[in-house]
This record gives sequence, structure tokens and C-alpha cells, in this order.
Amino acid sequence: MKITGLTQVPEEAVSHNPAIKKRVLLRSRDLPHLTNFAQARFAPGQIAGGHSHTDMAEVFFVESGHGTIAVDGQPYPLTPGTCIAVEPGEHHEVTNTGTEDLVLPEFDS
Repeated sequence: MKITGLTQVPEEAVSHNPAIKKRVLLRSRDLPHLTNFAQARFAPGQIAGGHSHTDMAEVFFVESGHGTIAVDGQPYPLTPGTCIAVEPGEHHEVTNTGTEDLVLPEFDS
């Protein structure tokens, strides 16, 4: 068993935009097939530039805020309670289009 709280882990930069910060709660060595489980915070207007992963899927859950995720060029709204899974190889970009932080817990496997 492992218990981790957001206040117990340091902030890290998101590789796609170092101005966006995340807190990683679980890492690859913690569970089989897990790359990480984190919470990312996007300030209004922040963008995690378009990218894809050849060897991992990402699952985003909108905790709060509003934004857009474009997957293979198709935009989808991000609103509280939305969950979206991005498959390996799918090109995706996340943008905070709201006036408050967009908070996205994410699970990578």
C-alpha cells in the first residue's frame, strides 16, 4: 500500500511547457504498467504544446476549470467532470481557455 498527498510531493515542471507545474503522486516503480499519476495546473491561457507519446497512453480528468484538448487536430471541450483518454500515437495539445486554473489529474500508462 502507498498513501501520498498533494502536499507531500514537490511541484515539477511539465516537459511540454516548464511554466505548467504538476505534482506526481505515483511513478512507474509504484504500480505495474504505470508511468505516473499526477495533477497538473494550467494558468489561464497556458498551453501544453502539441505532442504525442509512442509508448504510453494518458488519461486526463478535469477537476476544475475550463479548457480544450485537441486530439489529432479535433478540439474537445474540457469541463469539470470530463475524462478523456489519449492513446499512444495520438497528437494532443491542452489549452486553458478559462479565467481560472485548469486542474487536470492525469494518469499515464
